[in-house]
Amino acid sequence: MTRENIGAMDAAKVLNVIGLTKSYGGLTAVDDVSFEVFEGEILALVGDNGAGKSTLVKALAGAQPPDGGRIEVNGELRQLNSPRDASEAGIGCLHQGLGLVDTLNVPENVFLGRELLTRLLLVIPQLDHRQMRERTIELLAGFGISLPRLNDPVIRLSGGQRQTVAISRLLLQDVRLVVMDEPMAALGVEEGRRVLDLVRTMRDRGISVIIISHNLEHVFQLADRIAIMKNGRLIGVVNAAATTRDEVVRLITFGAATQSEAHIEI
Repeated sequence: MTRENIGAMDAAKVLNVIGLTKSYGGLTAVDDVSFEVFEGEILALVGDNGAGKSTLVKALAGAQPPDGGRIEVNGELRQLNSPRDASEAGIGCLHQGLGLVDTLNVPENVFLGRELLTRLLLVIPQLDHRQMRERTIELLAGFGISLPRLNDPVIRLSGGQRQTVAISRLLLQDVRLVVMDEPMAALGVEEGRRVLDLVRTMRDRGISVIIISHNLEHVFQLADRIAIMKNGRLIGVVNAAATTRDEVVRLITFGAATQSEAHIEI
């Protein structure tokens, strides 16, 4: 889906969230949130700290199951009570911590938890390093990714390269939707650009992306639509090509649309 046809909503609906709610004691972190994500769409999720963005994506990732509401993936109702449930539904989540093991190399991190095995003398199981390396190279090449030092422990890689390894691990699965929490945080300009390019490549391959970001410059470079949250509620969803930075900032700050924002879906 491109910005030119986003208004038509003619792509398949990958995710449908209906009335999602999550509370901690007396605090409602996510309050009756409903939205949709379409195939090959980048949806940016923005809002101040405490708006409920991270809690929402943790619910989608199965890390913090919601208290109420429905989550439908490809038209099928899903109970996302664990990260495994989310993975089986085709949802991959990239948290800020990345979840890499610093002492392992790139293929070992890409296949972490899904290691390929061979048998020594047809009896003794051991890691199939050759096949994992070959499949890692194939996966990276398919998304236009270049990592020159595959055998180095990932602790020696730059921040952008580590992001790429973490994203590649998600792409190894049969993902339809990737959720990313501040993927460009703490990256330099060039490395940030490469991550942006990788996100665009995922969209071009039909993978949908939900991206949390405080950087509105990145948001307007990437997003087809922008969802704005405030105090746990979804204020509105705007077409990125039909809005402005000032309008989005106003929604983030004041939590209400003006008359000039009639294109906003509330």
